[in-house]
Amino acid sequence: MVSESWLRLSLVPGVSLREQVCLLRAFGSAERVFTAPSGEIAAVVGDRAASRLLRGPPAGVLDASIAWLERPGHHLLAWGDAHFPKLLLEISTPPCVLYVRGNPALLAEPAVAIVGSRNASLQGVRDAESFAESLSREGFAIVSGLALGIDAAAHRGGLRGRGSSVAVIGTGPDQVYPLRNTALADELAANGAIVSEFPPGTPPLRENFPRRNRLISGLARGVLVVEAALNSGSLITARCAAEQGRDVFAIPGSIHFSLSKGCHRLIREGAKLVENAADVLEEWNCIPVVRGEPAGEVDSPRDQMLRAMGHGPVSIDELVARTGSNAGAIAARLSMLEMRGAVSALAGGLFQRLSAQATAAKRVIE
Repeated sequence: MVSESWLRLSLVPGVSLREQVCLLRAFGSAERVFTAPSGEIAAVVGDRAASRLLRGPPAGVLDASIAWLERPGHHLLAWGDAHFPKLLLEISTPPCVLYVRGNPALLAEPAVAIVGSRNASLQGVRDAESFAESLSREGFAIVSGLALGIDAAAHRGGLRGRGSSVAVIGTGPDQVYPLRNTALADELAANGAIVSEFPPGTPPLRENFPRRNRLISGLARGVLVVEAALNSGSLITARCAAEQGRDVFAIPGSIHFSLSKGCHRLIREGAKLVENAADVLEEWNCIPVVRGEPAGEVDSPRDQMLRAMGHGPVSIDELVARTGSNAGAIAARLSMLEMRGAVSALAGGLFQRLSAQATAAKRVIE
């Protein structure tokens, strides 16, 4: 376990996170902060914060944190720890410590954050889950906030791939909020990770949730917003991502749908419009691997859809699961491919890829 000095520094009441960060950057470690002369500490953060550091945290708070960390599967990560995510050290106010329930190694893996509305539509939930599963199968950890709606769907999809999923929460690591996600939280603790910068016992305070958003974006290479109203907290996460130099992606929707308006604003402001998981992978020059097909050169979007179809009859729902795209985008793509003679519509809502020979013969007949 990390030295107790890191816990003490993070738990001192009245010493802000910004002041903690200033002390660590000045002295290099929590141990050196507590062994430095009070005058040197005061020169960095002032006399009031220096005197509070001398008093230290309340014994009960420190004991509760230590007791939580002694339980199996519970971890504390601090700067310099092998699993402390290096990306978080790049943001303006990184946490001094992270409480982790589950696998701390996931925090150092390449990640994509997926966020959106708590009151998501059924299609939005399906999109979040399928995007997350597709990206997780490519090895990306899926980071989200354990809220209802889009967050929960993203975690479920991420857990089905090899990249798994990480939940960044706005409570202490011993709390689950909302309670409806208790079973999902248990699955994340068993097969992914739950992360908090707040000590055990911290309740779901309103002001802590916007604060945790900078960690959701900070852990990831990019942030995908699936559905968001204009006043959505997801837009806070997107702004954090832009400030941190992360990519921002958004899924467009109907101009008449309130949960599309936040995504449309992001796109107008420079976010990348995406229709499927392959669009995210292409932005990063990653070669998507379609099961059952060799991972060769990067194909055009049209060829990627054909590869995802394989050579047997397939439904739109199956293509949603394979590609991470939404049903509307897939239907439009299939119509285009059908007009080009690359796909044939079958009875029962199924579609089948045509061979090059069949496509050529079709063009000759026409």
